[in-house]
Amino acid sequence: MPDADPPPIQQDLETAFENLDAQHYVLRLYVAGLTPRSQAAIKNLAAICEQHLAGRYDLEVIDIYQNPGLARNDQIVVAPTLVKQLPDPLRTLVGSLADQERVLVGLDIQPKRG
Repeated sequence: MPDADPPPIQQDLETAFENLDAQHYVLRLYVAGLTPRSQAAIKNLAAICEQHLAGRYDLEVIDIYQNPGLARNDQIVVAPTLVKQLPDPLRTLVGSLADQERVLVGLDIQPKRG
């Protein structure tokens, strides 16, 4: 006897969770040279990505001194700044990215706690 198909609502939830896990992230981190703050942001973000998005992200680190046009196009006025380009919605986080929970909420990886 074959297993009964799950009800449609359960299927929708299961599909939504599968899609959430499969989302690919496209991130841009703008830094200002190799200052300690820039290096901390790179290190913190790399650790977060490897722990929570392994194999599901593209990270581009942009030095605003070497690529001022990219920073101008994305309206970057302070560094370090992280821009989540995909998945939607676009999000911008500023700072050293040391507060892992704040970064996870900002990237929509973890829901905000009440």
